[in-house]
Parts: sequence; structure tokens; C-alpha cells
Amino acid sequence: MIKNIIFDWSGVISDSVENHLYVANEMFRQLGGPQITLEEMKEEWVQPYMLFYNKFLPNLTHEEEEVAYRKAILKYPKGKAYPGIIDLLKDFKEKGIKMTILSSDITEVLLAEMTEFGLDNIFIDIFTHVYHKLESLEELIKKNNFKKEETIFIGDSNHEIEEGKNAGVLTGAVTWGYCTKAKLESLKPDFLINNLEELKTAILGKS
Repeated sequence: MIKNIIFDWSGVISDSVENHLYVANEMFRQLGGPQITLEEMKEEWVQPYMLFYNKFLPNLTHEEEEVAYRKAILKYPKGKAYPGIIDLLKDFKEKGIKMTILSSDITEVLLAEMTEFGLDNIFIDIFTHVYHKLESLEELIKKNNFKKEETIFIGDSNHEIEEGKNAGVLTGAVTWGYCTKAKLESLKPDFLINNLEELKTAILGKS
């Protein structure tokens, strides 16, 4: 039985895929990279995110990426929640599911979106601006006394699935985020989640 959920943020709760395409192209404009399409971004997306940016700008350093990202994020379109997910998260909370966030998003952007979505009191712990997620994932699990067999890490990229497996927790991949369904399926998550009904079933079982 799943009692604890560790959520990625962007591409899972925040419906930010098109927004991130805007940010990536703004960064590439600053840095002399190409302009890419949504399909190209989803096909090429990989985390940790420098693996993605270095496909287009091989000599870009992490420090340079951070500066360019912060410049681009100032022009970031206003975020929105994935349709229907706010009510589902509130339903999970009412049923006693413990929920946390583990995200590479910068702190001020994520917390502003969380307030905008009305989710300030939903999560018992929040880790932001995380690059390599395994160490933080294990820290979060230990800090909150989660039993691994009762815990699932839900994300939309290779990173959440791979590090969730490395940490010994269940994994769930949502197909409405940054990666293609085919790429996520190839990673063999415990749950491949195509819609909110499948997310609900993964956590609560069939009603």
C-alpha cells in the first residue's frame, strides 16, 4: 500500500512544458544555440538537465546555465497547474497520504506557483533546486521516516525513474510532462501514468 508520495514539480503538478520550451529557447537565444520545437524538446529532454543543454551547447558550464536560466525565467509565462491535479492532491491529503516535493526548479518560482495553485498546506516537505536527485531523495526519505516499500517517486523524466529505482522506492512516470511516452515506457517504471484517473488508481487502488 502506498502511503507516501514524492512528487517532481514541473511537468507533473505544474503544467509547464510549453513554458519551459519558451525558457529554453530564450536561453539558447542568449547563448547562441538553436531554436527548437516542442517535439524536439520532448524527444531530447534528459536529466540532470545539463545533459540536455549540452546536447545543443557542448561547452556550456553548469554555472553559465544557471545565469542564463535565471535571466530567462524573468520572462517566464505565468505557470498553471495540470488540469484536475489540485483536487486530486487534496483528495490524497484527506485520505492520509503524505506528500512531498523533490524538484530541480528554483525555489522562488516553485513556491510562487504553489501559492498560486492553492497548495501551500498540502506537502509535508519540499526540496527545491536539486540537481542530482538521488542524494536528496534518500535524505528526504530518511528525514520523514518513510518506509521505502510504501513510497513512490512520481516524475516525468528519466531522472526520477532511474533514481527512484536506485533508492529502492516505487516509481511512477506521468506522460503529460517533458519526455515522450516511448522514452518513459523504455525505463520500465512501476506505473506508467497517462491521466489523473490512472494516477489515482496507482495510489489508492481500484475503487
